[in-house]
Amino acid sequence: MLGGTFILNFKTIPPDLTFTSKPDNWECDGFEISVFQRAQAMIFAIEEINKNQTFLPNITLGYRLYDDCNNVQVGLRATIELTGGLEDDITNYNCKEYPPVLAIVGDPLSSHSIATSRILSVFQIPMVSFSATCSCLSNKQDYPTFFRTIPSDRFQVKAIVQIIKHYRWTWIGAIATDDDYGQNALKDFIKEIQTIACIEFTETIPIVNEKVTFLKIVSTIKKSSANVIVVFSSEEELSALVKEVVQQNITGRQWIASESWSTSAVLAVKENFVSFGGTIGIAIRKGEIPGFKEFLQQSNPDLNSQNNLMVQFWESLFQCKFMNATNQSNFSSKVCTGSEDIKTTKTAYSDVTDLRLPYTVYKAVYAIAHSLHDLMACKTGEGPFLNNSCANIRNVQPWQLLYYLKKVNFVNHLGERVTFDENGDPSAIYDIVNWQLSNDESVDFKIVGLFDESQSGKELSLNEKDIFWNSATGRVPESVCSKSCLPGTRKATRKGEPICCFDCIPCADGEISSQNDSTECFTCPPEYWSNHERSECIQKEIEFLSYDDAMGITLTATSALGACLSLSVLAIFIHHRHTPVVKANNSELSFLLLVSLTLCFLCVLCFIGKPSDITCTIRHVVFGLSFAVCISCILVKTIVVIMAFKATLPGNNMVKWFGTSQQRGTVFFTAFIQCIICLVWLTTAPPVPNKNTKYQNSKIIFECHVGSLIGFSCLLGYIGLLACICFLLAFLARNLPDTFNEAKFITFSMLIFCAVWITFVPAYISSPGKHTVAVEIFAILASSFGLLFSIFAPKCYIILLRPELNTKKALMGRAGQNM
Repeated sequence: MLGGTFILNFKTIPPDLTFTSKPDNWECDGFEISVFQRAQAMIFAIEEINKNQTFLPNITLGYRLYDDCNNVQVGLRATIELTGGLEDDITNYNCKEYPPVLAIVGDPLSSHSIATSRILSVFQIPMVSFSATCSCLSNKQDYPTFFRTIPSDRFQVKAIVQIIKHYRWTWIGAIATDDDYGQNALKDFIKEIQTIACIEFTETIPIVNEKVTFLKIVSTIKKSSANVIVVFSSEEELSALVKEVVQQNITGRQWIASESWSTSAVLAVKENFVSFGGTIGIAIRKGEIPGFKEFLQQSNPDLNSQNNLMVQFWESLFQCKFMNATNQSNFSSKVCTGSEDIKTTKTAYSDVTDLRLPYTVYKAVYAIAHSLHDLMACKTGEGPFLNNSCANIRNVQPWQLLYYLKKVNFVNHLGERVTFDENGDPSAIYDIVNWQLSNDESVDFKIVGLFDESQSGKELSLNEKDIFWNSATGRVPESVCSKSCLPGTRKATRKGEPICCFDCIPCADGEISSQNDSTECFTCPPEYWSNHERSECIQKEIEFLSYDDAMGITLTATSALGACLSLSVLAIFIHHRHTPVVKANNSELSFLLLVSLTLCFLCVLCFIGKPSDITCTIRHVVFGLSFAVCISCILVKTIVVIMAFKATLPGNNMVKWFGTSQQRGTVFFTAFIQCIICLVWLTTAPPVPNKNTKYQNSKIIFECHVGSLIGFSCLLGYIGLLACICFLLAFLARNLPDTFNEAKFITFSMLIFCAVWITFVPAYISSPGKHTVAVEIFAILASSFGLLFSIFAPKCYIILLRPELNTKKALMGRAGQNM
């Protein structure tokens, strides 16, 4: 990381005058070539501005370089002196005093910038940093004069979080240095990540190299189940940890690098690739500086000048020493001649293919230069200061330059707009880099994406096919505490563990979850039900007794058979209506009974098929009236049998009081009562089609709701009452002579009828779905067949198979025998 500060001053001196110097007792432990390249970028920018005749006319920028090395790192401190004036007024310059400070470009370190900016803000001196990224510096209350050409860590954290969210990593490890940069970035990261992921561990890299601490961090990494580790650190502090990770052969981890080490040539070497290959990093956007490479290659040392930094750079680059009077006696190193060719070397100094921090230095110098240019362009009477005045170019104050720096807005040669927001931050644009091994076995920083904060909703763009994943499968690694819950399940957090650790609980019947990691299951609407996977609601199966299914076909066929048998018996009786068997058993009642039985069989068809208003109404009316007429006929036949027997007794003429008219009237009256019951029922609460969603969760039972349970009960109860009276009378007449003993068959038929309908009630209540209707149909068919066979089978047997018994003599003979 570049250590250095550029200070802008203003004084009227010759426009071509520049100077460099070194502080007294200058001595450092080493020299960082890449850092010197950034200082050269500052010099190049100043010289480029000075050569531009239309930009800052009559103003020349100068510079002063200082070495700012300490026990941690070697850095550079540079002073830029803004010099110049009108070309016709350069005689009264004075170079014995330093010009007043107008602005400072630096410091690269966040910690240093925090301390420096607090002091500078007291004097309203603007400071533009090219490398300090701590988000805390965006606080304008604490740092009102601070600006930077590198994005804040707040945006870097957002970029990292976007990457983690994109790959659905929810179990993260985090490591940060023990300084303002690392701790503030870690704080922002924890705040941003908590809504999409969990942090398994956080570790702090000490500023002072402590072996025990690094061993502890490595031990935490090895024990951790998190495969993704985010690191906020500079390359200097991280190098010891990287070395320890490689030594202990920790592989299979996906490292996410902050901008401070994502493009570090020191760390990105072949020896570290087995552990850190595939690292995804957030990098300052790479820029191009036309002519910069040629400028670097033109560098030459001058032993007679005060530019000792160039001398030290030359000695470090070519691994030699310049001979002088102080070291001539004990000189044992390779001698520098000053004629060495930089073009033959391949170092970070001459490499301009990956200009990142030098580019931010370049932009920082131009930002201040443009603000000064805007200050000079002020017209008298239109200025922003007191009484609409403008700043005096010969006596510019820092607070005046600060005003224009806040409003600076220009487009550089790359087409990039340079400006600052209300927090002094630039637009946040990052390159997303991926550590990949090149053909020459060096590590390349492959640009695989871009993060542009200005593209709302589409900030992150990645070229997936270009990314190298250093995993066993070569695919995107997983980093989760618990695998994602699939649709059809919901997350249930484990007690005492982070929310990212959970169990997947299947949704209950009738509930679904259609997305991954759903926290709850949603109940389906009443007419819908969950599919087998519990991932979507599907319309419930509508169930009713259909003509198409096997049960419907069987019951329809049975109903048709019963109706055909009834009609066949009716035809037989009509054909043999003059025979004694038919005449002896009241042929008119027999005909009416057979017709009503036929209707009983046929009413079954109203119970089969899709329910409608018409079928729901007809089925119960036809059923109730048919059975009422049927039982009424049997009841009258029973009364007739008893009356006929009583009439054979001496002095009894009861039969004349219950003749044909009375029999018809009795049937009509009993049936009329049933009609009244049906009429009241249909008027008050008629049966209607109903989709029953409560009985079976997965099906809709399409049924005929009885409307009024009382009405339905009265209909069945009245039929039951008639059946009981009929059974009682028939039972009492069971011992009559055989000629009149139809009562035995009626008794048997009523036993069957009552048994069927008594068992019908519990079966009807307990049967599910369409089986409820099937039970009712079965009761109708069973009772109808019972009546048909019990009453008419013996008569048909005599008529068809034993015609010799179908004579008056035979019937009278049997009667005499029984008497």
